[in-house]
Amino acid sequence: MKSNIKKMGVIVGVDGDISQVGMYQLSNDAEYLWYGDVLQGAKIGAYLTILQNNVKIIASVVTEKVADQQNTIRSTEFDNRFSKNSINRIVHLKTKGVIENGEFQVTSQYVPMIGNEVCITSKKDLELIYGINKSEPTISIGKSILEGQVVPLSINKIFASHIGVFGNTGSGKSNTLHKLFLELFRSDYREKILELSKFYVIDFNGEYTKDDSFGVAGTHKKVFNVKTRSKTSKKIPITEEYLFDPDILSILFGATSATQVPFLRKAMKEWNEKEHTGEVIAKFVVGTLKKILTTGDAALSDSRDNWIKVAKSYIAKDNWIIFNQVSSLSYYASSKAYFTQGEERIYLNDKSDLTEQIEKKLRIDEIRQKLVESFDSLDLIDRLKFFLDFQKVHYSTWKSTNIEHINPLFHRIDTALNSLKKVVKVKKNITTDFSSLNIINLVHANQEITRLIPMLISKMIYDQQKTKIAGKDVTCTSHLIIDEAHNILNAQNHSVGDTWQDYRLNIFEEIIKEGRKFGFYLTLSSQRPADISPTILSQVHNYFIHRLVNDNDLRMLGNTMPTLDKTSFNKIPSLGKGEVIITGNAIQVPVFVKVDKEEIIRPNSDDVILTELWSENDGKS
Repeated sequence: MKSNIKKMGVIVGVDGDISQVGMYQLSNDAEYLWYGDVLQGAKIGAYLTILQNNVKIIASVVTEKVADQQNTIRSTEFDNRFSKNSINRIVHLKTKGVIENGEFQVTSQYVPMIGNEVCITSKKDLELIYGINKSEPTISIGKSILEGQVVPLSINKIFASHIGVFGNTGSGKSNTLHKLFLELFRSDYREKILELSKFYVIDFNGEYTKDDSFGVAGTHKKVFNVKTRSKTSKKIPITEEYLFDPDILSILFGATSATQVPFLRKAMKEWNEKEHTGEVIAKFVVGTLKKILTTGDAALSDSRDNWIKVAKSYIAKDNWIIFNQVSSLSYYASSKAYFTQGEERIYLNDKSDLTEQIEKKLRIDEIRQKLVESFDSLDLIDRLKFFLDFQKVHYSTWKSTNIEHINPLFHRIDTALNSLKKVVKVKKNITTDFSSLNIINLVHANQEITRLIPMLISKMIYDQQKTKIAGKDVTCTSHLIIDEAHNILNAQNHSVGDTWQDYRLNIFEEIIKEGRKFGFYLTLSSQRPADISPTILSQVHNYFIHRLVNDNDLRMLGNTMPTLDKTSFNKIPSLGKGEVIITGNAIQVPVFVKVDKEEIIRPNSDDVILTELWSENDGKS
């Protein structure tokens, strides 16, 4: 075992997992050519092997120094630095694991001992450290920075987990995220991946909308360009169940908890209990009018006019004549009743139901029929608006809700639903509406839609996956990829209200805690990990860390990454572009990797070269 190894030194001191090595030579060669392989010398971050019987203890270099054996007194008087053999090189190693029986494992079973010799780590042993197993399906996104060794990533351990990709702008974060899934789609499993799994990319910046992004095209891919200022060519399919959820609508409409949220909950309970047809809804809202006319002073004095105003907004002006009789009714305060004009007054109160004769005189059935036609002509979102408008009249008429408190809500409802209509298509079933890879591009969406859509899609696809798999073996998977995840997972964003914040965090905390058992996996990418909820961040299994310099970001990662040692952690601020630390459950020891940059298939995230933009030679004005 020892005939073909390059011995470097011997253990002269042990303190916990830190060993002190006295090097045989002062030379500090960065690389050695040894038996045809280029191997790393004893430089910071490199692996060295400690020989102990038939076990190889693997350690990394953390510090190095020189010791002057003759000049033990720190004084210029005794400066013997140039004396022969006076200077020895001392290297400190941190134990990482052991190689035993041809396998690398992280264990504390073996510890270095004084007298153990230290040698260069061979290429074969590096392969074991980096987890290269010919029998295990892997992909690679780059090579180790020090050794130039291809670093394999287990498909099963990486993609059957929650992934975090973090780094400052310009550090290569987008390239790493894209490269990771690009290589997955390039693997031998591509055909079955596209058949049995669905991928959803929430793209806030429009970086992944190219035809060839992720190496998937044609029928296997759909790009939803969400636009609120113009018509969206391909609307996002959403089921009624999720869009018409009171919590979702409360967030969308910015409803206040005191009055507006209770109103919405009551209204949506009525809506969800009814069949959404003109006959059913028109009968319900006309019933409100009839009740207004027959309940005396129990109804507010302006409630009839409010009802007529709403009804007219949904009926063509040419047909407004049908409201003349109802509008002409006078109110007699002493009798607490409406009465008809003319020679024969007919009083309407709680003691006299509307007879068929009175309804005919007031043209109630004609009003109802026009409302039926109007409702049936609307799309589902406008039907909801129709219903809510009449519900406002209904609840405010009998003073259960102060109309002044809910009027501001309806201004926001108008705006929100108009935006929503542009980007979503409400369907009963969406089984066939998504492809294998789905890009949701939000770069042209307004703030309320940018907040709503990721949450709506996430909850919808998670619940579908959960329902499909619950109590069964996982036969298909869903993968949700959120770029710039701090936009929706910010635990500190109070500007959008507590309701929104609590609801969205609850959704994603459930996904990241429970998703794996249902075959649902989350990938988060962000330049600001400190802004992401600590609860969510702590549940990430595998990390890809690019350069980060902000203290808050570093502190957050330091508290949530148990697999990253201090030495590796301290290198994060000095990582170059495209350099990443990979750590987590999929890899036994943190690995420094230079990610390959795709020249053709790549995200729209390159830095702008201003001098080229401003060049006089580009032929553009």
